Amino acid sequence: MHIPDGYLSPQTGGLFYVVMLPIWIIASKIVKKNLKIRQVPLLAIGAAFSFVIMMFNVPIPGGSTGHATGAVLVAILLGPWAACIAITIALVIQALLFGDGGIIALGANCFNMAFLEVFAGYYVYRIISARSSAASIRRIWASFFAGYVGLNLAAVSTAIMFGVQPLLFKTTDGQALYCPYGLNVAVPIMVGEHLLIFGWVEAIVTALVIKYLQKQDPDLLNI
Repeated sequence: MHIPDGYLSPQTGGLFYVVMLPIWIIASKIVKKNLKIRQVPLLAIGAAFSFVIMMFNVPIPGGSTGHATGAVLVAILLGPWAACIAITIALVIQALLFGDGGIIALGANCFNMAFLEVFAGYYVYRIISARSSAASIRRIWASFFAGYVGLNLAAVSTAIMFGVQPLLFKTTDGQALYCPYGLNVAVPIMVGEHLLIFGWVEAIVTALVIKYLQKQDPDLLNI
């Protein structure tokens, strides 16, 4: 799901930096104020876990990759604002040190995975698991659906970013300047791959970790 440079226009990339800047500022203030001392190491562990799981990239036709992210799991354990910071850290390291995702596209990648996926997945989890105990099986199913929904919404957003490029940025003779694939190609490929494969990986990993924590350290689920 990492967008490399060259597939989004500088205008699009700049727009999502502008969108993410206030989100990062708010997230840092909330995390500084509310993150418990016990959770501080988990923030680093969450960023590292997300970094590792996102390195298992499968190329997708159209200029992106498919993979799980661990973003919703981090949100469940630490809350969405802390997860936003953790996933952003993972994406920055991947972009700067490994070339996984572009620098111009970093704001867009963070919007998709550190904001949209995190918050969508977190609130799906909260709604489904509402008023259930930390040991409830409903928590496991809530995390399963949260992981699946969160990742696929991020895939939809990524596909739309790709698909609008040929509509907005082209030469006078109609040649696409950036991503050459319109919505009719980008959306089915990106969304289809994640609905059929990567969304299930995200859902299963998230649910299995929550099930494990219910037995080993259920206090982590009482955020």
